Amino acid sequence: MSPESDSSIELRRATHDDYEAVSAMTSDIWADRGGDYLPEVYHEWLEDAPGSGKKTVLAEIDGEVAGIVQAVMLSPDEAWFQGMRVGADYRQQGVSRRLNEAAIEWAREQGATVGRVMVFSWNAVSLGAARASGLEPITEFRFAHPEPDPDADGPQEISHDPTAAWRYWTHSDAREQLSGLGLALEESWAIREITRTDFERCADESAVFAVEREDGLAGAAYRSRVFDRDGERTDSSNEDSPTETWAEYGVAAWDDTAACRSLFAAIARDAAACGADTTRVLLPETARFVTDVPFAGVDIAADPDFVLGIDLTGA
Repeated sequence: MSPESDSSIELRRATHDDYEAVSAMTSDIWADRGGDYLPEVYHEWLEDAPGSGKKTVLAEIDGEVAGIVQAVMLSPDEAWFQGMRVGADYRQQGVSRRLNEAAIEWAREQGATVGRVMVFSWNAVSLGAARASGLEPITEFRFAHPEPDPDADGPQEISHDPTAAWRYWTHSDAREQLSGLGLALEESWAIREITRTDFERCADESAVFAVEREDGLAGAAYRSRVFDRDGERTDSSNEDSPTETWAEYGVAAWDDTAACRSLFAAIARDAAACGADTTRVLLPETARFVTDVPFAGVDIAADPDFVLGIDLTGA
């Protein structure tokens, strides 16, 4: 990267009027994996005004859109960085570094002490860019996809007591492996520290689960949201499949395979009660957790995802 290329980058807040340019910039991203989702959610994803708890920064070079990133405050001191994209013609010119710096600066101004980002494990370019911007690896996770089933049954009892679920979570191997992180309730595809209040809120607004047996607690999970998503386009048609309803579970933790079966059976029943067509459940990326899931007869994603973070309290 030359100093001239870096100095030619201009940054500003992205607007709804930038949709066509952003859509064109992302048209060739992840083409072999179904394409980029950003154009489909852009107008909903974009903040409407300053003070909304998020900021979307656009990079331009010679008046052309070169990149974009969004920063979101998930809690009073936790920032989340997402949607980092750099156009194919503008890579290796310092665009991602400038965007990351702008997102980090904004997060500090909001009082954030930590900023985090999620990167697909197969996205080597983004992993390298994140590390080059000062973000360090924190943890990794994978999604499981139990089939919604109103008649799913497990060998152990399930309660919906948020105190029990929270107590299990605080002492679990999963919490240690995930550094206390789970899917945020406020923002899709975002991760933050999970609190006791979150379990209590989910008990009131969605669902929590605790595996309880004679020798004590053995598992916990919570439902973070239910949402609709357009189906993927097939090779034989230019039309999208009907909208799918997803039930998302922000974390799942368990002691052993019996607890795993019981927890996923409860999740399958809950997803069916929500009218979900499919699910995703976050779990730690360890040999035990990942192999327990298919052993319990539950589908699991092919690849893990990485979470990286940066301490924002320093200079």
